[in-house]
Amino acid sequence: MSAPVLAVTVGDPVGIGPEITAQVLAEFAGRDDQHGIAVADLAVMRRAVEVIGLDVELRSVTDWSTASAGEGVIDVFDIGVLGENLPEWGTVDARAGKAAVTAIEVATTAAMDQRIAGIVTGPINKEAVWESGSVHLGHTEMLGELTGVTKQDTMFVVENTKTPGHKLQIFFATRHMSLRKAIDALTVETQVDSIERAHRALQLYGVAEPRLAVAALNPHGGENGAFGDEEIEILRPAVEAVNAGSGFDVAGPIPADSVFHQGLTGRFDGILSQYHDQGHIASKTFDFDGTISVTVGLPILRTSVDHGTAFDIAGKGLADAGTMRSAYTAAIGYAPFVDGIRAEYLPR
Repeated sequence: MSAPVLAVTVGDPVGIGPEITAQVLAEFAGRDDQHGIAVADLAVMRRAVEVIGLDVELRSVTDWSTASAGEGVIDVFDIGVLGENLPEWGTVDARAGKAAVTAIEVATTAAMDQRIAGIVTGPINKEAVWESGSVHLGHTEMLGELTGVTKQDTMFVVENTKTPGHKLQIFFATRHMSLRKAIDALTVETQVDSIERAHRALQLYGVAEPRLAVAALNPHGGENGAFGDEEIEILRPAVEAVNAGSGFDVAGPIPADSVFHQGLTGRFDGILSQYHDQGHIASKTFDFDGTISVTVGLPILRTSVDHGTAFDIAGKGLADAGTMRSAYTAAIGYAPFVDGIRAEYLPR
């Protein structure tokens, strides 16, 4: 079986994305378990390599099936947006936003056409994207439109140092809304849907018999209604309904101050978080650089860093490539499951 080809979009070309992409692709060059190709203007990658002092060759490729040149060579799929006239580091620039959007479009098209195994995305600047003329709020919305998908979920992946070889995957019942609105959005029906989608995602991404837990919302899981009744009226009935109707063995609701620890020690493969920060705080406190994001629901594999463009240090050679390394490594691990992911989520 040939090594999976992974397209790495650098994100905003004047943020830290090009630097961390160059670092990671240089590290992995020559390994036979993958072939990474940066998606950016060639001049962008040339400038990044110079900034971080990498002794590598940059090779422009136009065919995704081009064989890897091996150690010391970074392949670049030149998108031809900026040419040699690059914007200044760390500035909000419409041309940079256009380059970021074009890279995403190019990589996603290749993934949809099954010319690559998946994409790994670097950080974009939303303001620059909007100044370029795009109406999308970010990666998720762009990827949805490009793939024809309207329902997507975020899956955080934490490489588990407490239990080597075990990954903890965190899902979110609600995401970008205020805490008050997130609580109001919880119903038995939406919770059942979130549980079932998370359970199926675990299967598609390689867990044959998922052990999924549902995090409680209130302190101590509500203490039988003393600290809140969402567990009694919403979460527990949803778990019971899923287990009875689907034959799953979903646990919960389990108090949030212990369920993530239980997941990290290997008791669970996945945890459904009830709101954005509940899962983010747990995962990023444990391993900020190792926590990466996977967009579930797309008919393509997409992993991503979970940090911003860091304009304040862009172009200074200071960027830590840890999260990009984790996102790239995760993509290699999930690549064997791409066919099943595509079959499940490709719009009919």
